[in-house]
Amino acid sequence: MSRVAKKPITLPKGVELSVANGTVTVKGPKGTLTTHELPGVSFQQENGVANIVLADGADDKFGGTARAIVANMVHGVANGFEKKLELVGVGYRAQLTGKSVNLSLGYSHPVVFDAPEGITIEVPTQTEVLIKGADKQLVGQVAAKIRAFRSPEPYKGKGVRYAGETIILKEAKKA
Repeated sequence: MSRVAKKPITLPKGVELSVANGTVTVKGPKGTLTTHELPGVSFQQENGVANIVLADGADDKFGGTARAIVANMVHGVANGFEKKLELVGVGYRAQLTGKSVNLSLGYSHPVVFDAPEGITIEVPTQTEVLIKGADKQLVGQVAAKIRAFRSPEPYKGKGVRYAGETIILKEAKKA
Protein backbone atom coordinates (compact mmCIF):
# COMPACT_ATOMS: atom_id res chain seq x y z
CA MET A 1 0.00 0.00 0.00
CA SER A 2 1.27 3.50 -0.78
CA ARG A 3 2.49 5.85 1.93
CA VAL A 4 -0.40 8.23 1.25
CA ALA A 5 -2.98 5.45 1.67
CA LYS A 6 -1.53 4.42 5.03
CA LYS A 7 -2.18 7.84 6.60
CA PRO A 8 -5.43 7.94 8.58
CA ILE A 9 -8.08 10.58 7.86
CA THR A 10 -9.09 12.44 11.02
CA LEU A 11 -12.77 13.34 11.00
CA PRO A 12 -13.34 16.71 12.74
CA LYS A 13 -16.28 17.18 15.08
CA GLY A 14 -19.52 17.49 13.13
CA VAL A 15 -18.25 15.61 10.05
CA GLU A 16 -19.73 12.22 9.11
CA LEU A 17 -18.38 9.74 6.57
CA SER A 18 -20.66 7.04 5.19
CA VAL A 19 -20.20 4.44 2.47
CA ALA A 20 -23.21 2.84 0.80
CA ASN A 21 -23.98 1.38 -2.63
CA GLY A 22 -20.57 2.24 -4.05
CA THR A 23 -20.70 5.92 -3.08
CA VAL A 24 -18.78 7.76 -0.38
CA THR A 25 -20.71 10.59 1.29
CA VAL A 26 -19.18 13.18 3.60
CA LYS A 27 -21.51 15.51 5.54
CA GLY A 28 -20.40 18.54 7.49
CA PRO A 29 -21.25 22.11 8.43
CA LYS A 30 -20.29 23.47 4.97
CA GLY A 31 -22.37 20.96 2.99
CA THR A 32 -22.46 17.43 1.67
CA LEU A 33 -20.11 15.91 -0.92
CA THR A 34 -20.35 12.54 -2.64
CA THR A 35 -18.05 10.55 -4.88
CA HIS A 36 -17.97 7.03 -6.23
CA GLU A 37 -15.96 4.36 -4.46
CA LEU A 38 -12.83 3.25 -6.29
CA PRO A 39 -12.44 -0.48 -7.08
CA GLY A 40 -10.86 -2.56 -4.34
CA VAL A 41 -10.87 0.30 -1.81
CA SER A 42 -13.09 0.54 1.27
CA PHE A 43 -13.07 2.65 4.43
CA GLN A 44 -13.02 1.57 8.06
CA GLN A 45 -14.07 4.05 10.77
CA GLU A 46 -13.43 4.05 14.48
CA ASN A 47 -13.15 6.83 17.07
CA GLY A 48 -13.39 9.68 14.54
CA VAL A 49 -10.65 8.29 12.30
CA ALA A 50 -11.13 6.71 8.86
CA ASN A 51 -8.59 4.31 7.37
CA ILE A 52 -8.18 2.86 3.89
CA VAL A 53 -8.70 -0.90 3.60
CA LEU A 54 -7.72 -2.67 0.39
CA ALA A 55 -9.57 -5.81 -0.68
CA ASP A 56 -7.57 -9.06 -0.67
CA GLY A 57 -5.67 -9.44 -3.90
CA ALA A 58 -6.72 -5.99 -5.10
CA ASP A 59 -4.26 -3.74 -6.86
CA ASP A 60 -3.19 -0.95 -4.53
CA LYS A 61 -2.93 1.73 -7.21
CA PHE A 62 -6.20 3.39 -6.12
CA GLY A 63 -5.43 3.50 -2.40
CA GLY A 64 -3.56 6.82 -2.31
CA THR A 65 -5.98 8.46 -4.75
CA ALA A 66 -9.02 7.39 -2.72
CA ARG A 67 -7.43 8.66 0.50
CA ALA A 68 -6.55 12.03 -1.06
CA ILE A 69 -10.02 12.51 -2.55
CA VAL A 70 -11.80 11.68 0.71
CA ALA A 71 -9.37 13.77 2.79
CA ASN A 72 -10.09 16.76 0.52
CA MET A 73 -13.83 16.13 0.89
CA VAL A 74 -13.50 16.06 4.70
CA HIS A 75 -11.46 19.29 4.71
CA GLY A 76 -13.96 20.90 2.33
CA VAL A 77 -17.08 20.18 4.37
CA ALA A 78 -15.32 21.17 7.59
CA ASN A 79 -13.38 24.30 6.55
CA GLY A 80 -13.98 24.91 2.85
CA PHE A 81 -11.56 25.89 0.11
CA GLU A 82 -10.72 29.33 -1.24
CA LYS A 83 -8.94 30.72 -4.30
CA LYS A 84 -8.07 34.38 -4.74
CA LEU A 85 -7.72 36.04 -8.14
CA GLU A 86 -6.17 39.42 -8.87
CA LEU A 87 -7.06 41.65 -11.83
CA VAL A 88 -3.99 43.50 -13.08
CA GLY A 89 -4.37 46.18 -15.74
CA VAL A 90 -5.72 49.67 -16.29
CA GLY A 91 -9.52 49.58 -16.13
CA TYR A 92 -9.68 45.91 -15.16
CA ARG A 93 -12.28 45.53 -12.42
CA ALA A 94 -14.84 43.14 -11.01
CA GLN A 95 -18.31 43.83 -9.64
CA LEU A 96 -20.67 41.40 -7.94
CA THR A 97 -24.32 41.36 -9.04
CA GLY A 98 -26.34 38.70 -7.24
CA LYS A 99 -24.67 35.30 -7.82
CA SER A 100 -22.77 36.46 -10.89
CA VAL A 101 -19.60 38.49 -11.24
CA ASN A 102 -19.33 41.22 -13.87
CA LEU A 103 -15.76 41.58 -15.17
CA SER A 104 -14.35 44.50 -17.16
CA LEU A 105 -11.25 43.05 -18.80
CA GLY A 106 -10.46 45.45 -21.61
CA TYR A 107 -12.90 43.95 -24.10
CA SER A 108 -15.60 46.00 -25.84
CA HIS A 109 -18.17 44.15 -23.73
CA PRO A 110 -18.37 43.15 -20.07
CA VAL A 111 -17.77 39.49 -19.20
CA VAL A 112 -20.48 38.02 -16.95
CA PHE A 113 -19.73 34.78 -15.09
CA ASP A 114 -22.52 32.99 -13.19
CA ALA A 115 -21.37 31.05 -10.12
CA PRO A 116 -22.31 27.35 -10.22
CA GLU A 117 -24.19 25.67 -7.38
CA GLY A 118 -22.00 25.23 -4.29
CA ILE A 119 -19.68 28.16 -5.09
CA THR A 120 -19.77 31.62 -3.55
CA ILE A 121 -17.92 34.49 -5.16
CA GLU A 122 -16.92 37.60 -3.21
CA VAL A 123 -15.37 40.83 -4.48
CA PRO A 124 -13.59 42.53 -1.53
CA THR A 125 -12.05 45.21 -3.80
CA GLN A 126 -12.51 46.02 -7.48
CA THR A 127 -9.34 44.13 -8.40
CA GLU A 128 -9.77 41.03 -6.23
CA VAL A 129 -12.11 38.06 -6.60
CA LEU A 130 -12.51 35.39 -3.90
CA ILE A 131 -13.93 32.00 -4.86
CA LYS A 132 -15.10 29.83 -1.98
CA GLY A 133 -16.70 26.40 -1.76
CA ALA A 134 -16.56 22.94 -0.22
CA ASP A 135 -15.48 21.05 -3.36
CA LYS A 136 -11.76 21.57 -4.05
CA GLN A 137 -12.02 20.52 -7.68
CA LEU A 138 -14.97 22.83 -8.38
CA VAL A 139 -13.29 25.83 -6.70
CA GLY A 140 -10.18 25.30 -8.81
CA GLN A 141 -12.22 24.82 -11.99
CA VAL A 142 -14.19 28.05 -11.44
CA ALA A 143 -10.96 29.96 -10.74
CA ALA A 144 -9.41 28.57 -13.92
CA LYS A 145 -12.46 29.54 -15.99
CA ILE A 146 -12.39 33.11 -14.71
CA ARG A 147 -8.63 33.31 -15.28
CA ALA A 148 -9.09 32.02 -18.85
CA PHE A 149 -11.22 35.06 -19.77
CA ARG A 150 -8.00 37.14 -19.84
CA SER A 151 -4.95 35.16 -18.79
CA PRO A 152 -1.82 37.21 -17.99
CA GLU A 153 0.08 38.29 -21.07
CA PRO A 154 3.89 37.96 -21.09
CA TYR A 155 4.91 41.55 -21.96
CA LYS A 156 3.19 43.74 -19.37
CA GLY A 157 1.66 41.06 -17.14
CA LYS A 158 -1.89 42.38 -17.58
CA GLY A 159 -4.76 39.98 -17.02
CA VAL A 160 -6.37 37.80 -14.37
CA ARG A 161 -3.89 35.93 -12.19
CA TYR A 162 -3.94 33.82 -9.07
CA ALA A 163 -2.89 35.61 -5.88
CA GLY A 164 0.84 35.24 -5.46
CA GLU A 165 1.37 33.98 -9.02
CA THR A 166 4.52 35.34 -10.62
CA ILE A 167 4.46 36.08 -14.32
CA ILE A 168 7.80 35.90 -16.10
CA LEU A 169 7.86 38.91 -18.38
CA LYS A 170 9.51 38.86 -21.79
CA GLU A 171 11.84 41.56 -22.92
CA ALA A 172 10.34 44.04 -25.38
CA LYS A 173 11.58 44.25 -28.97
CA LYS A 174 14.61 46.40 -29.55
CA ALA A 175 14.45 48.96 -32.31
